[in-house]
Amino acid sequence: MAMQPTKTTPGPKNATPVVAPRKESVRTQSPGAERQAGLPIAKDNPLVSTPPPRPRTAKALTIGAVCQILEREFPDITISKIRYLEGEKLLSPRRTPGGYRLYSAADVERLQTILRLQRDEFLPLRVIRQELAAGRGAEGDGSSTEGSADSAAASSPRRVEISMQSRGALYSVESVLEYSGASRELLAELEEYGIISGEKRKGERYYDDIEREVVLAVSKLARYGVEGRNLRIFRTSAEREVTLLRQILSPKLRSRNPERRQEAVDALENLTSVASHLKYLLLVRELRELVQ
Repeated sequence: MAMQPTKTTPGPKNATPVVAPRKESVRTQSPGAERQAGLPIAKDNPLVSTPPPRPRTAKALTIGAVCQILEREFPDITISKIRYLEGEKLLSPRRTPGGYRLYSAADVERLQTILRLQRDEFLPLRVIRQELAAGRGAEGDGSSTEGSADSAAASSPRRVEISMQSRGALYSVESVLEYSGASRELLAELEEYGIISGEKRKGERYYDDIEREVVLAVSKLARYGVEGRNLRIFRTSAEREVTLLRQILSPKLRSRNPERRQEAVDALENLTSVASHLKYLLLVRELRELVQ
């Protein structure tokens, strides 16, 4: 089909041609285009989303760094002691693929709680483990604040645990020495004066958890010049208290009724806590008169 020529209408001479306006194409930018162009990002631009800041994580600490932190409050702390507490299942730091220990801030706080319970309340590790399982040392309980020893002393007496079963776990001489930092000479001196006795098995001597804590306490006293012979006064005082408590509860403790005997053991634990707290208060009173 042949194309028809387009008819044009002649206009006036020297007329300016009319040009139709161009339609501007709308260009959309990706959310990161302004950033890529080096332009400031408008905060109120709904197309631009700012990624949320990454949470800052506390840096994990090596066992050496943890030991340096704890030395400020516990000058006698050692790397071996921290490893020993880990071996007793009191804490479990994570390990690197190479086997190195890494401690979090929570691990350090747990260690501080353990060491304070040992230093301030002379609790054995078995009882400390129970305290931790019950929430001791959790945030807000006041165990990690300054002056915790004073508040603990001023609070109600702590109930001790007296088992009717066996003596529990036994520890070798090497284990007790590593745990307490005591010397073999001091250990032998404590046995000589009857402060500890131990139990001999297959030619080796072993100690229960109470005797192990006794060695730890005595090793601290030894730094002030207290010798084994000076400790007989403590043993004599303990024997007199036992005599008094035996007179109070002896009939129930000899009962063949398990329930009645358990009631006597519970009462004995309560009486022991109260008696220990009373003795502490009387000691503090006398010491106050000494320093005034």
